[in-house]
Amino acid sequence: MKDGERLAAVDLGSNSFRLEISILHNGHLQRVDYLKETVRQGAGLDADSCLDEAAMQRGWQCLARFGERLRDFAPSQVRALATQTLREARNRAQFLERGQQLLGHPIEVISGQEEARLIYQGVTYLLPRNVREQRLVIDIGGRSTELIAGIGQTPLETVSFPFGSVSWSQRFFGDGRLGAKAFAKAEVAASAIIEEHLARFARYPRECVYGASGTMGAVAQILHQLGGAPQTITRSQVEQLKARLIEAQHVDRLCFEGLREDRKPVIGGGVSVLLALMQMLGIERMQTSDGALRQGALLDLIQRDDHDAKQRDIRHNSVASLLQRFGYDREQGQRVAEAAAHIWAALDPGHWSEDELQVLQWAAQLHEIGISIAYERFHHHGAYILRHGDCPGFLPSERERLARLIVGHRGKLKKVAQDISDQPVFTRQLLCLRLAALLCHARQRPQLDALQWTLRKSGALRLSLPQAWAQQYPRSFYLLQEEAAAWDKFGLHIAIEVL
Repeated sequence: MKDGERLAAVDLGSNSFRLEISILHNGHLQRVDYLKETVRQGAGLDADSCLDEAAMQRGWQCLARFGERLRDFAPSQVRALATQTLREARNRAQFLERGQQLLGHPIEVISGQEEARLIYQGVTYLLPRNVREQRLVIDIGGRSTELIAGIGQTPLETVSFPFGSVSWSQRFFGDGRLGAKAFAKAEVAASAIIEEHLARFARYPRECVYGASGTMGAVAQILHQLGGAPQTITRSQVEQLKARLIEAQHVDRLCFEGLREDRKPVIGGGVSVLLALMQMLGIERMQTSDGALRQGALLDLIQRDDHDAKQRDIRHNSVASLLQRFGYDREQGQRVAEAAAHIWAALDPGHWSEDELQVLQWAAQLHEIGISIAYERFHHHGAYILRHGDCPGFLPSERERLARLIVGHRGKLKKVAQDISDQPVFTRQLLCLRLAALLCHARQRPQLDALQWTLRKSGALRLSLPQAWAQQYPRSFYLLQEEAAAWDKFGLHIAIEVL
């Protein structure tokens, strides 16, 4: 990625939508624009977990304004992420279809674990580069709260709790009243959920704790106006703040300097969640950070495009972890990956990206992981692992692409017929993967140099091979003929020419 290039991250949070635009300057991100709108979309989820019309309209109107700002950005320069509210919303497809049109870019609904990873990445990016510091990072969002422990810039434990300032305010302070009993119930309810995960974080010290995003910033600002240290939150001060909230009795009577009007309706839920976390985790003091999900998303954009940063691409680690847990024959996976890359290069018309080749190679490395469940229908089992397993760094659409490639790499093509019809890149990746897998069927490195691949202008494929090769590898020759017949039904002609 070139110095001076613009990058943008869109965060569709439960309380606010945010757009951050930065430029890459000497390898670092420099903010040039920041837009935030209080959409409070999380408040629009009804009892059936469906977004109401008003919430969708608020979101669409905001995305239309963001879309105008991003109109001249290339797809590779933008990452738009949705979190807990759209994870929950049963009608999210309806919202996303219109929202993506207005924004002009795809919107990915990420998992809680992926959200936590990106938050940690964003927070630690703006902290000193202390590779040995053991850190706890807490982000209280509108409908979810992320807790991450790590060392330096590396997250080691992550959890996403299903509560936040909006949801807890709706549940316990829905009428705007700020009573002592309501706070007690809210803290007990949050503590019961937190308690299940305490053991995972017990070994991490509480000296370096950082709070991110809206609730933390709002609380720290109020405490500072009340005489506390800047960007600092202590448990005793939060207890005092809770007492003042109870004394006010209702959100309409709150008049703290530094507390914005849009934050008042959700401050009760945010403070109760914060106190529950500090009490359960034994945290007496924390610092707030300017880093958050948006910075983590921007860093991922850089790492995916920067050739020198490829080794820092978390997706490589995710693939390695999957192979360690589910890998059946890693050497075979590597053979198939090399063969697929060889065929891809021969068929490359010059406009396929390096990332598309990388996805193909990952699919090849992972194509047999389903055997760890059962050999029968192992390609379907492998796809299930990709869809439902923990794959940090991969967007949901990327996981689905890998799953579709794995499920389609063997057997009949009709199960991925729609993908072949609609997605030329997927079609080319699948073709290369299937050809590579059949050429490596004997679990030996195939003689690829004897095969000459030619892509014609019509899109047809010609494979030229020596008669001696066909005689030496009769089963491979037979499988190639069968594969050509399978693709012919879908309009892709493969002509096999024996010289």
